[in-house]
Amino acid sequence: MATNVTSKGQVTIPKPIRDLLGIQPGNAIDFEVGADGRVSLVNRSGARPISRFEALRGCAGPGLSTDEIMALTRSE
Repeated sequence: MATNVTSKGQVTIPKPIRDLLGIQPGNAIDFEVGADGRVSLVNRSGARPISRFEALRGCAGPGLSTDEIMALTRSE
């Protein structure tokens, strides 16, 4: 995944990477340079990424009551 460096030396972290690391606006991040010269981006804020299942939890709403479901199934 590529991104460009601005004239001020700034880069935009792509959304899939921010989501993977759980990076939100205002989070502290760190760059670590490995022995082989690779640079790693680390989320220092302590926030853990939200799983895709956890993100959907509680979104369904209250739903129908038993009486409403029975009325639908009986075509009343």
